[in-house]
Amino acid sequence: MDNHSHSHFGDLANQTTKRLALSLALTAAFVVVEIIAGIFGNSLALLTDAAHNFTDVIALGLSWYALKVATKPANSGKTFGYHRVGILVALVNSTTLILIALGIFYEAYQRFLAPPEVDSTILIGVGTLAFLINAGTAWLVKSGSEHDLNLRSTFLHLMGDVMSTLGAVIAGIIIAFTSWNWLDPFVSVLIGVFILWNAWDILRQSIHILLESTPASINMELMVEDITKVDGVQSVHDLHVWSINENLRALSAHVVIDDISISAGAPIQNTINEVLAHKYNIQHATLQLECKECHRNILFCEINEHQHT
Repeated sequence: MDNHSHSHFGDLANQTTKRLALSLALTAAFVVVEIIAGIFGNSLALLTDAAHNFTDVIALGLSWYALKVATKPANSGKTFGYHRVGILVALVNSTTLILIALGIFYEAYQRFLAPPEVDSTILIGVGTLAFLINAGTAWLVKSGSEHDLNLRSTFLHLMGDVMSTLGAVIAGIIIAFTSWNWLDPFVSVLIGVFILWNAWDILRQSIHILLESTPASINMELMVEDITKVDGVQSVHDLHVWSINENLRALSAHVVIDDISISAGAPIQNTINEVLAHKYNIQHATLQLECKECHRNILFCEINEHQHT
């Protein structure tokens, strides 16, 4: 990465960390307000949202830390840099979300058995304020979350709060007119399902990357076909593709070519790199050029004999 690109990445990271810091401050302050309101209003929906907001504080703090660390340059001990820190944070965030959802289900079950009296006025008032704050913090974090698993895990934390507070307000309005107190734990269950659904997706993607699996959007058979179409390429073997983080992909491969000089092989290597960069978004490729045919049973030497597991 050249100095201009690194500087651009650093500027974006600084802007994002500032937004995360502001979101963190707003969320932390409101957790205290919501806990007090939930206790006085005897509302599980508000206490549920306060608990989720508290995990948001943790998520925002970890995401902020991961972004700061990710800007550190690579060194002899971390030759790929610190990009995986964000994936570890996404793994932690998704795990905490799942634990929170399970806790919500348990407490909601207890309240279904004996629904307590809920102060709908507090539920509506605090829920409305929570919705506005959560929507604002989610908006601050949204930028860049489409392409960053770390930010997306935090954004989903916040969107879970947006949905839960909206549900709490709706439940409060209905309870005010009907006294259906069971709606409070019912909304909590819906919140828990929403949280669990999104957490599982982030957890699955995090594990996928940490296991160095092939990115889901890459068709290995098609990639081999594209590489072998390059003039001078006879075959490809020992092909490996993995992700450092959601946006940074790496590849290593042995490419069989004719017995030519290194300078004559350089254009072939450059062409392969261009294909990988433009079609597969792989900017970091390690290609070993060989002039000897590979053994038949080496990975992707005979591509049709290998299937994805």
